[in-house]
Amino acid sequence: MTEDPLPDDARAGWLVRTGQSPRNVREALRKAMWIVIWLVFLSSPVHDLASGHHTPAATAAGWLGLAAFVAIYLTLVFRNMGRALNGPAVAALVVALGVLAVVLCLSLGPSWLGLFVYVSVACGTTFPLRVAYWTIPLTAVAMLLVGLHGGEQDARNLVLLVVLIGFAMTGVRQLVRTTVELRKARATVAQLAANEERLRLARDLHDLLGHSLSLITLKSELAGRMLPDHPEKAAQQVADIEQVSRQALVDVREAVTGYRRPRLAGELAGMQVALTAAGVTADLPAEPDLDGVPEESESALAWALREAVTNVVRHSGARRCVVELVRRQTLDGPVLELSVEDDGSGGSGSTPGSTPGSTPGNGLTGLAERLEKAGGSLEAGRVRRGFRLVARVPAASARGPLGTAGTP
Repeated sequence: MTEDPLPDDARAGWLVRTGQSPRNVREALRKAMWIVIWLVFLSSPVHDLASGHHTPAATAAGWLGLAAFVAIYLTLVFRNMGRALNGPAVAALVVALGVLAVVLCLSLGPSWLGLFVYVSVACGTTFPLRVAYWTIPLTAVAMLLVGLHGGEQDARNLVLLVVLIGFAMTGVRQLVRTTVELRKARATVAQLAANEERLRLARDLHDLLGHSLSLITLKSELAGRMLPDHPEKAAQQVADIEQVSRQALVDVREAVTGYRRPRLAGELAGMQVALTAAGVTADLPAEPDLDGVPEESESALAWALREAVTNVVRHSGARRCVVELVRRQTLDGPVLELSVEDDGSGGSGSTPGSTPGSTPGNGLTGLAERLEKAGGSLEAGRVRRGFRLVARVPAASARGPLGTAGTP
């Protein structure tokens, strides 16, 4: 297996986005497909018109009425695309939908009572909850009254469906609203986290460089004043400037290394998102307790987890991925062991100590070298039901299990 970047939003783009308007024609077509499926209740009116039980004039009027009904219903469904409809326009369309349902049922017979299902759906999805809670039962009552004209039994059979599907759509609407609010809240939290990180970076840079740069400035001024009368003292100031600048450079490099060092908890959270987006069921350990674990060891395991997730998402075709994080006591001392196993087809990447005869991939080779620098080791290769990667790094002390398994 070779190292590739994690998938971007292209994979997630195939999913229908709940609570958001389509971004392009493809998404609009996918949503339209789901909506067309629910037009199944129009099969009875269509069959009634195609059976030839009505006069040609009544049949033509029926087709026109049905087309108008479907057009109004789809307008309500896609009311937020482009220029959104305002409240009075939506109410007028729902009223027109109900009037058409009543007129068509009274004119063409009980086979058209299924239209009231769409009226109930429109009430549940477009009206505010306080309005939907009384318009949905009102729609059922209107259907029962229309059914007295010749289809009372059909109306009784549909009344429960009309009420239930209307109130179900109010629940779906609330779910969509909650999903949208959570998506906005997540974006806000991410923005706040980014702002906090920028503030932390600014504080660290000020603490690291403020004193050093002030000292360099002061000594530079002193050196300038000492020249040309006291060249020896000026040279000493220049030497001090060099020493301070070198130490500042070391501090900056250490800070940058700390910023770039991945954290295991963050990689676990990112792994959950990446695997979910790829349609892989993830079995992850609880939040790890890394007290006493050297930063170099934690960083090496985080890189190992990132590489493993990349391979699972991009190459394995797996349906399930299991991650375990365990402390073990060995003859060489306590170690922290990370195991990532999937049920996919795997790839060609492995390392020495894995499946015999396999060739290491570039990603796993680099990962093995990184773990070796941290005093750890890597094993990766095919197992009976998929692919397994095991990374081990030194731990400061032998403690209990961190994840789903314990110390043997």
